[in-house]
Amino acid sequence: MQSVPFLLAKRDQKANKSSITNYSSSLPYCSQLLNSLCQDPDANCKHGLYFRDGKRKVDYILVYHYKKSSVSKTLTRRIYHNDSSARSIKQDHQLPGTGGHLDVGESETHMDYHEDDKRFRREEYEGNLMEAGLELERDEDTKIHGVGFVKIHAPWNVLCREAEFLKLKMPTKKVYQINQAHGLLKKINSVIQKITEPIQPKVAEHKPETVKRLSYPFSREKQHFISSNVFFSSILLIQVYEILKRTTCTKAKYSMGITSLLANGVYSAAYPLHDLLCEEWASYGVFYKYQPIDLVRKYFGEKIGLYFAWLGVYTQMLIPASIVGVIVFLYGCATVDENIPSMEMCDERNNITMCPLCDNTCSYWKMSSSCATARASHLFDNPATVFFSVFMALWAATFMEHWKRKQMRLNYRWDLTGFEEEEAHPRAEYEAKVLEKSLRKEYIHKKKRRHLPEETGNKWRQRVKRVMAGVKLTDKEKLTWKDRFPAYFTNFVGIIFMIGLTFAIVFGVIIYRISTAAALALSSTPSGRSSVRVTVTATAVIINLVVIIILDEVYGCIARWLTQIEVPKTDKNFEERLIFKAFLLKFVNAYTPIFYVAFFKGRFVGRPGDYVYIFHSFRMEECAPGGCLMELCIQLSIIMLGKQLIQNNLFEIGIPKMKKLIRYIKLKRQRSLDHEEHMKKKQRYEVDYNLEPFAGLTPEYMEMIIQFGFVTLFVASFPLAPLFALLNNIIEIRLDAKKFVTELRRPVAVRAKDIGIWYNILRGVGKLAVIINAFVISFTSDFIPRLVYLYMYSENGTMHGFVNHTLSSFNVSDFQGGTAPNDPMELGYEVQICRYKDYREPPWSENKYEISKDFWAVLAARLAFVIVFQNLVMFMSDFVDWIIPDIPKDISQQIHKEKVLMVEVFMKEEQGKLQMLETWKDKDMKKGENCNNHSPKLSRSQSGSMSSCHSYHIDV
Repeated sequence: MQSVPFLLAKRDQKANKSSITNYSSSLPYCSQLLNSLCQDPDANCKHGLYFRDGKRKVDYILVYHYKKSSVSKTLTRRIYHNDSSARSIKQDHQLPGTGGHLDVGESETHMDYHEDDKRFRREEYEGNLMEAGLELERDEDTKIHGVGFVKIHAPWNVLCREAEFLKLKMPTKKVYQINQAHGLLKKINSVIQKITEPIQPKVAEHKPETVKRLSYPFSREKQHFISSNVFFSSILLIQVYEILKRTTCTKAKYSMGITSLLANGVYSAAYPLHDLLCEEWASYGVFYKYQPIDLVRKYFGEKIGLYFAWLGVYTQMLIPASIVGVIVFLYGCATVDENIPSMEMCDERNNITMCPLCDNTCSYWKMSSSCATARASHLFDNPATVFFSVFMALWAATFMEHWKRKQMRLNYRWDLTGFEEEEAHPRAEYEAKVLEKSLRKEYIHKKKRRHLPEETGNKWRQRVKRVMAGVKLTDKEKLTWKDRFPAYFTNFVGIIFMIGLTFAIVFGVIIYRISTAAALALSSTPSGRSSVRVTVTATAVIINLVVIIILDEVYGCIARWLTQIEVPKTDKNFEERLIFKAFLLKFVNAYTPIFYVAFFKGRFVGRPGDYVYIFHSFRMEECAPGGCLMELCIQLSIIMLGKQLIQNNLFEIGIPKMKKLIRYIKLKRQRSLDHEEHMKKKQRYEVDYNLEPFAGLTPEYMEMIIQFGFVTLFVASFPLAPLFALLNNIIEIRLDAKKFVTELRRPVAVRAKDIGIWYNILRGVGKLAVIINAFVISFTSDFIPRLVYLYMYSENGTMHGFVNHTLSSFNVSDFQGGTAPNDPMELGYEVQICRYKDYREPPWSENKYEISKDFWAVLAARLAFVIVFQNLVMFMSDFVDWIIPDIPKDISQQIHKEKVLMVEVFMKEEQGKLQMLETWKDKDMKKGENCNNHSPKLSRSQSGSMSSCHSYHIDV
């Protein structure tokens, strides 16, 4: 695979080791890629992206704060060469570009102890970085007052060393042909390629490749074997960051790497630089095009590249789901006038009088008044909904399998097939906790031995301790479960409390709905009384949406705090624990109101004359005569669309812009104090410093996983969910791209071969979706009662009489005292029998108001449907999982072909070495024979020639 430079200068592999520091003298000042141009070549390409010599490229930036003296002036900058003797910490040499404020003299104001300590730590750490081979240059003559920058450049020899340490695969000189399709498949691929050509990004690497370079783990001994066209794109950032993490500062009581130095405020930031804006990716004008994933990976690394690749695959898979969902919705629209149950409910001639919805204030009402709700319910509650639920379950399984295959292709293309994650460096917080534990043990130990006489052994131990001061404490001490038990207990109690808080808020909204419905029933206008359901549902859903958005932000902060007090050892452990807590809390927060409407509303109401009350005064809510599915659809659609529009898009655009504006105002005030600094031209690293720090991919994945839940969990009630998700994601891809390029500092490139724990969460949501949709169809919709009536109770094989079959009768004389309507004559006639939705015996039966046998027949059918639906769909999903291989056949063949070719290449190389040795031996033997055939009396020159023959033989 040919590597293309993505916004980075070319690293000349053939550079001579003796002139390593000058290898980049012929580098271009700015790479032009993705058909993008730098707006200001001088500002973006020269100033800030390179050292002051204009040759060495800035690979990383360290930022620190310092107290600047009012009388100190910036000294003339000079280039600091990579000389280990000059870099000695003991000689206390400064970096090139160091300002005069570091010289302790009479012209400088006195710094406090903490500032001095930070400065000493920086000096030692930067000296250690230079000893590791990096080249550094300091700049404090910037527009940002009191902020200094250390520019870092990694020479070629350091990159080669790190590439060998990390076992990075590099393309070799060996090129082989990729298996191409033949026959009909080849024609189909060519047709698809021509059709999709307008939506392909105009970049070189997005074109289909016919050849690929053989990849091999980098080795300096086999550097001749690596292709001369090698570029350390995002891998360079990985290598530099590995050096930063590995290098330590040992002046403290324990060793500090870059993460600890950042946590302790020695440095305020560490980041690589942005190079330019990708017009073929981070632009809303190209929303219809594919993403240049390979270039995204080269710029941001594999982990972020996989996120955008997954988001692209998910968005593409939403297209068929959206089409089928629209068809199901249109089917409901086309058949609404033919739906017999809704026609019966709308027919005023039926004269069905319904029982009051609340005590005292509510009166009797006509079923025909809920005609609009009944007709709207049919749009989402029809036989096509069952088909769509099965389709979406299979769609979720197909999506997961398609992503696994796509992920395998990316691993092959990005040379990650043999990549294994190594043990990560301990987090700074973990090291600090271990230090605290170690100091506590040391204090207890000293306290015990305070009164003991000092022995020779104790002196020896103290010497050992002084020698071991620079050793990482994480190698000597570890945190046990006893150390973490208070944090675990706090996590358990905190999560239970947060879940209980969510339930309490939902319960509060239920009380609001009940009380508001009772209050609106007192309205003097008939229109106000008729719109009670719509008003209560709309306002309650909006309240739920606002609460969900607020609690989402709160729960995100709480989940991070709970994870921090656990003090996980590595960043990977921290991320996985944070994801689990945040997903659990946000899942409960987003779906609890929907679960209530789907499975609890109208289930525990009781019956007229024997209602279930809350606080002895509020009756539980009832579903409309057409069922709760329509209300579930309203709840789901408003929450889903509201979260996407307000939380995902508005917050992602508005909050970063607001923070950027606040930082700009603060900097403007600072600049007004120093006109000289204000007139300076901004460097690239100053511009990037004003951007927001990268906070990880967890928020990006989280919003997509919650959306995936909306699309799959309750899709039986809202077939248009995939369509709205598709429209949102088309914008989301470009929004995230623009945010990563223009709003956030460039993240540290991280290697990864999969999306990690998110895949398991997706699978879990997909499995849960099958169960939930089975219960929604069975218990929330009227699909099962209709089937039971059609095949068991219908006299003519039609749905005529279904509505009357689902309604029970109640004698108004059986109302409890004080619960009957205050105005029983509101409808214009006296009501003796009112109807309510339930399967109960009539008042003239011997077992009046008892549950009828029809209820048990419907319940048995509901449970049977859940079991059959769940097992059938699970079997079909597993069948799809089994029939689609995880690794594409062509990729497995290519991997096997690479192994065979690698063996052949090394065998040829060994044969070439043997032939060369044989040739040298033959030459040596001929020279030896020629020397033996000479006369015994040799001249001085002949003697020298003979000795040279022997010496050559010895060298060989």
